[in-house]
Amino acid sequence: MKVTMVMLSSIDGKTTQGNNKNVYVWSSKEDQRHFFSLIKKNNLIVMGRATYEASKPVIKLEKGKLRIILTRNPKKYSDQVVKDQLEFSGESPEKLLKQLSLLGYKEILLVGGSAINSLFLKQNLIDELYLTIEPKIFGSGKNITEGQLLDKCLQLISIKKLNKAGTLLLKYKINK
Repeated sequence: MKVTMVMLSSIDGKTTQGNNKNVYVWSSKEDQRHFFSLIKKNNLIVMGRATYEASKPVIKLEKGKLRIILTRNPKKYSDQVVKDQLEFSGESPEKLLKQLSLLGYKEILLVGGSAINSLFLKQNLIDELYLTIEPKIFGSGKNITEGQLLDKCLQLISIKKLNKAGTLLLKYKINK
């Protein structure tokens, strides 16, 4: 199964501005267009609980598009489940991908956050990374990954300047 990770970062590698997890406050319109075009193209989207909580207001459920939220406590969210559209899982990334592959899924869009990104990277499950870098410096906030010692080599596939401010969209292949 092909796993594509998509992330947004400041120049200093922060995915949140301090404790503010609302990326829509500081991300460019161009990055938002790119992100939502990926969401539109992908029928399977996986994210962590914190990312789900932060983006809940903008998530629009659709038939034929499954969002899976990885959490240590899926039962806590049982009242929010919408079968085949919004589901919660406590499975490991490797086991989850096997289950989804058996259901016929071939591609997955991984949209974070940092703990989930680390789990997928540590298990060598990510094939590509879209990284948007906004020309901002925050000094504090969450990183793209956390809590894991990682040593991953990437190969740059493309660079695209998205706007006059200098927002960059980088596409990488993850070397496994």
